[in-house]
Amino acid sequence: MSFRSLLLTGGGLVTLFASIAVAVTIGPADISTGDVWASVVAHLGLGESTLAPLRDGIVWNLRMPRTLLAAVCGAGLAVCGAVMQSLLRNPLADPFVLGVSSGASTGAVAVVVLGVGGGAVSLSAGAFLGALFSFALVLLLSHTLGPGTDRVVLSGVAAMQLFSALTSFVVLTSADAETTRGVLFWLLGSLTGADWGQVLLCAVVLATVLVVCLGRARTLDAFAFGDEAAAGLGVRVARTRLVLLCATALLTAALVSSAGAIGFVGLVLPHATRALTGSGHARLLPVTALAGAVFLVWVDTLARTVLDPQEVPVGVVTSLIGVPAFVLVLYRGRGRA
Repeated sequence: MSFRSLLLTGGGLVTLFASIAVAVTIGPADISTGDVWASVVAHLGLGESTLAPLRDGIVWNLRMPRTLLAAVCGAGLAVCGAVMQSLLRNPLADPFVLGVSSGASTGAVAVVVLGVGGGAVSLSAGAFLGALFSFALVLLLSHTLGPGTDRVVLSGVAAMQLFSALTSFVVLTSADAETTRGVLFWLLGSLTGADWGQVLLCAVVLATVLVVCLGRARTLDAFAFGDEAAAGLGVRVARTRLVLLCATALLTAALVSSAGAIGFVGLVLPHATRALTGSGHARLLPVTALAGAVFLVWVDTLARTVLDPQEVPVGVVTSLIGVPAFVLVLYRGRGRA
């Protein structure tokens, strides 16, 4: 690893830890970074807690899991975006282009509104199963349509529209006003109610997928030259693309099931970090993950405090930031053309 890569990775880690420590202190309750440190040290068994139970609960049970989940979701979505843009050779690809988000939304609505599972299936589990079902449908459609990355994208768009329509139909015909409001808030992306179980699950899936993708960093580099060039370099194109798409779909499903649909992170962050690291994925993926984590930590902090006591869905804030970036990517693409 080059000195520049080490500097970017090290700087990203320091920025991430500092962002988490500061973000946890922001909110109605007066919490200091010293309080955060004392709570963490105590719960890790490295010392005695000096905080009152209420303040310790605010730090450890409310703000810390939410902030860490934001970091994990930001890192995961950014990594998925970087990998998909390479696999599909499309600078506008993001984790939701495969229809995973829409499938998760339908699964969540089926559980909350229709009562699918008879109470034995949680909202997160329903969203996860819906996301996997949607991705399976995309794979089936793209397989029947024939080879080519454009077939995968078109299949994803079709699945996205289908499941979005199903979600809207179920909500409009079966949900009461209160349930509709809660479901729509979740669909727009929300980290409210984050717990340590969700943090652990998403972190484990993120670590696994990141290791898989880093292990195929050179293969991802080869995809930049096209399928024929990659095959000429010894890459098993179809198999590798399927494995990595399944990995990113699994990660996206886990993240969406915990935080709802948070758009544009996977579209914007890979382009921003690629300008710093270059296109080599061994350098790009770690820095992209750190940039996504820092970005979503601060977006979530803004979302929960800007209109306090009312909370803004995280997906609304990321879209407000992401749409101008999306337009910029379009104009840059036009300039290259």
